[in-house]
Amino acid sequence: MAEWDMPRPSAITASWCKACLRTTAPGCGALVSLPCRQLRSKAKFTASDSDHVSVMPASREKARRAAELTINAFRRPGTGGNLAIDSNIPIGRGMGSSTADVLASILAILDWLEIEAASDDVMRIAVSVETACDSTLFRQQAVLFAHRDGIVMESFRRSLPPIDFISIDTTPDVTVDTLEFEPARYGQLEIETFRPLRSLLRTAIKNADARMLGRVATASARINERFLPKPRLNEIEAIGGRFGAIGIQVAHSGTVVGLMFDATDEGASANIERATVALEQSGFDPTIFCH
Repeated sequence: MAEWDMPRPSAITASWCKACLRTTAPGCGALVSLPCRQLRSKAKFTASDSDHVSVMPASREKARRAAELTINAFRRPGTGGNLAIDSNIPIGRGMGSSTADVLASILAILDWLEIEAASDDVMRIAVSVETACDSTLFRQQAVLFAHRDGIVMESFRRSLPPIDFISIDTTPDVTVDTLEFEPARYGQLEIETFRPLRSLLRTAIKNADARMLGRVATASARINERFLPKPRLNEIEAIGGRFGAIGIQVAHSGTVVGLMFDATDEGASANIERATVALEQSGFDPTIFCH
């Protein structure tokens, strides 16, 4: 038996900074993800005499497929077993629940096989399973990640500055299917806007400048409104502005919005509490995530 515990970017952090990077594919997007220690997916794999992989819960088909592809890639096809997924990540909110399941499953299989695969191989399998995935695999440093190609576009060598979030699900009755969601197709003006944002992102990470990072995230969130608008986004941003938020971020393929706070600010905790009360008074159901 082998198991793997995969921490997740929270809903509020999944794909909040997109940039157009490739001259050969100007519509290609990339993202930066911040792992969230409160949200996790754990995969356990137990080999059996079966010739196929079964999964529990049965709805975790992507995880099952990821395990199967990993076995086929690194061992003879037809090897089977039982895969168990235990996750506390909400589904269909843009929080990366399926990516966490997929990566945890791949790593559990590799652990069982006693193989240390290159990150490129792991991400290639993940992308083949669910079309797009985030950069949660890279835990120790921030990377700019082409989520539909499984390629690291830029490694920043440092982790992101500590940021706390308030997460708000803007449409609790709506889910977004990553496989069904059509990728954003940016216009030339948007592409040109992303270029300086990438430079600002690089500087913010290098200098551990949370406020600059917040400005980059906010600009990306506003651009995303053309592709997947978030109801009452301006209201949420205004509440954050009243209580010291450094920016907003959105799930670019989900329903959640996050208010960002500099965790090194002495008043962050009090500001977060006050902003949470204001959000509740406006009819939202906010959740606090700390770095």
